[in-house]
Amino acid sequence: MTFAALNLSLWLVKQCNSMGIKNPTPIQENCIPRILAGDDCIGCAKTGSGKTLAFVLPILQKLSEDPYGIFALILTPTRELAFQIADQFSAIGKSIGLKKAIIVGGMKMIVQGLELSKHPHIVVATPGRLADHLESCNTFSLKKIKFLVLDEADRLLEGHFDEQLKIIFNALPKEKQMLLFSATMTDTIDKVKHITSSKVFLWESKDKSGVVTVKELDQRYVLCPTDIRDTFLVEVIRTFRESNKDGSIMIFTDTCKHCQVLSMTLNDVGFQNVALHAMIKQRDRLAALAQFKSSHTKILIATSVAARGLDIPTVELVINHVIPNVPTEYIHRVGRTARAGKDGMAVTLITPHDIKLLHAIENTIGTQLTEYKVNDKEIVTILTQVSVAKREAEMKLDESDFYEKRRIHKRKKLILQGKDPDEIEQILEYRKHKLKKKTRNV
Repeated sequence: MTFAALNLSLWLVKQCNSMGIKNPTPIQENCIPRILAGDDCIGCAKTGSGKTLAFVLPILQKLSEDPYGIFALILTPTRELAFQIADQFSAIGKSIGLKKAIIVGGMKMIVQGLELSKHPHIVVATPGRLADHLESCNTFSLKKIKFLVLDEADRLLEGHFDEQLKIIFNALPKEKQMLLFSATMTDTIDKVKHITSSKVFLWESKDKSGVVTVKELDQRYVLCPTDIRDTFLVEVIRTFRESNKDGSIMIFTDTCKHCQVLSMTLNDVGFQNVALHAMIKQRDRLAALAQFKSSHTKILIATSVAARGLDIPTVELVINHVIPNVPTEYIHRVGRTARAGKDGMAVTLITPHDIKLLHAIENTIGTQLTEYKVNDKEIVTILTQVSVAKREAEMKLDESDFYEKRRIHKRKKLILQGKDPDEIEQILEYRKHKLKKKTRNV
């Protein structure tokens, strides 16, 4: 099968060839013709299977036939993914003079408002920031869009973005093509078929083995005590580096604080890295990602903001510093490696308390994780060094303004709700004082 056989225009086929993309993947092969035919589409396939191009190519073809702005709106749950999708549109649509706007948090709203007022062909946005623009200005309209794309649809529709999506959907026309894509088909996606038309085309990648992750992915675990998890992490990295000196490593952890402390700790013990989490300014997040993508820095430590959709071909190892509570989150995280037919490894650190979570993940992905061997003697040797580095990192973080951004965001949210942030803070302090007093009396 070739791209030309999918009824794509010659200029798009040439653009794909110039980028080294010769043949369509199964999701592209099945979904592109149906999207070009005007059907709504729900597509689900493993990570690294080419889902983004499955909607980028038909949208650009339709745009070239009837160019106007704003032609398509693409919603995505994370800022980094929004930038990546926009880059795909730019790379393939440059020959038709494509204009795009990226509307995400952490950037200046005034600048974004000006971009929207110029009616770009493609708008790629996170729901929160786009909803803010729709409520605060009237310099643009979404009433004429042809396509609405929900990328990582299961994440967008699981409930966290309901308020923002309601605002956005009220600003959209009734007649539009709905395209929903994700790596994991959940009950949530199944339930939202009613928001698509009666002509919806559902395509889900079928694997006879029942394995949800790709066969090129080597999935391992390391059993470790909770209190020295970081030491085992350092040893996993060191062990991997013995056989692979240049491969890039992504490390996922659970909170922004843990992410920052871990980054500072690893830098201190000799593993240069960059961090990516919600408490970092957007320009610094983009800079960190650029450093990692260019292989200038070989280790990226992140929260789940980097778990979905990011395509970084050089990643050869994914480490779960903390096992995710939800199996689908595990699938997205480990999907950052072994992409597009390449080999990759995922190692998950588990404590005795995590056994049930491990079994739940194994049942979901249809395969069992095998043990990743580390040298126990080395663990004992580096334990003190890692522990001291972590304590120093925690002290430095406590002395910094790390939590200031969160405090400002909370105050802004309260003000927008018509509440007095100072009064709320006083009430919380009073409650905290009462709780401490009660605890002492007990």
